[in-house]
Amino acid sequence: MRIVKLSTMDSSGGAARAALRLHNGLRAIGVDSHTVVQHKTVNDDSIHGPRGKMARLVSNTRLLIDQLPVIPHWHHSSDVFAPGWLSGNTWRRANALNPDIVHLHWITKAFLGIRDLARLNAPIVWTLHDMWAFTGGCHYDTGCGRYLQTCGSCPVLGSSRTRDLAHRLQSARLREWEGLDMTIVCPSRWLADCARNSAVLAGRHIEVIPNGINLQAYRPIEKTAARKHLSITTDDRLILFGAMGPTENARKGFSQLQSGLQHLAASGWDKHTRVIVFGTTESTQLPLSGFPVQHIPQLQRDEDLAALYSAADVFVAPSLQDNLPNTVMEALACGTPCVAFNIGGMPDLIEHKENGYLATPRDNESLARGIAWVLEDLPRWQQLSRQARAFTQDHFDLAVVAKQYKQLYSDILEQR
Repeated sequence: MRIVKLSTMDSSGGAARAALRLHNGLRAIGVDSHTVVQHKTVNDDSIHGPRGKMARLVSNTRLLIDQLPVIPHWHHSSDVFAPGWLSGNTWRRANALNPDIVHLHWITKAFLGIRDLARLNAPIVWTLHDMWAFTGGCHYDTGCGRYLQTCGSCPVLGSSRTRDLAHRLQSARLREWEGLDMTIVCPSRWLADCARNSAVLAGRHIEVIPNGINLQAYRPIEKTAARKHLSITTDDRLILFGAMGPTENARKGFSQLQSGLQHLAASGWDKHTRVIVFGTTESTQLPLSGFPVQHIPQLQRDEDLAALYSAADVFVAPSLQDNLPNTVMEALACGTPCVAFNIGGMPDLIEHKENGYLATPRDNESLARGIAWVLEDLPRWQQLSRQARAFTQDHFDLAVVAKQYKQLYSDILEQR
């Protein structure tokens, strides 16, 4: 059984990291897994990327061309809208590997066009890492719900026209994907419900299989040793937050975090407590008030990330809309309780008051209460920590997830 996965990037971003983990997990159980990418950074012969400066230049040029229809809307959130109208040669690269199944992951940034799916010479499995497959081009709809019927008057584009770019692109999905041999996999129950109810994917075979994690790489490390590993010289309680470009996208909930921390500080938690921020590439320090803030540069190695999660006392994920974020799963695997709003796929990761706290959506004071609840009682924190680790062992072990996918592939091929 040869599986060819398509993923725009091999390791940059949450979706790419989830796809890479699955690739490694499948190969570990004997599946002939290959991945075709647009940007290759991992030294692995089973990952196939463009070679040479010219190929990389072509990829970057294609991205600029694909974004041309969005230019009139660039004063809005164009960074979270991907047209995907431009066809390319990725499908040829996939077909050349003679796949039994083509497994799509995150395929935007002009990597695979809407029309290209029908050109793949094998059944398709598509793991959705966001909502892009069934919207008119946004990765998250910010709650507008137009994808349920007909996209148009798109709030992400700032459009007031019914038959706008989003409407045309959603219509293209309906037209081009009709009759395709395609199975949809959603890592969270929330995203699966969104897909089932969408105009584009209604009636499709939709499975729920979570992303997996290597529990040997992400494991609890003794707190003092973890802090020493990262040169964190404090005995204070540490509140951890991490996201790529948190101030660029309101969906990441940075404003809610700011307000929540202010509420927390006002209630007296500013003593012997500090905030650690990681993952941002911004040159300026994030404007968090109420607590001392320490910034950690981007960490690439699993052992460094595991040490960071283990060094913290609580991880906060204030997203307003999200699927199944790797950061929360990684923190839980390292025994760090998590606090998040009760939205999207968060309930698939956080059991309220069992391994963390689910705050009332968009209620910043509720977010602050959740952080305080996790930190204020040491015996309870220890119990939360044990249950966080046990929960990931029960639900997200990469070896188990890889076997679920292998069974899905076998079922699809047997039915054919």
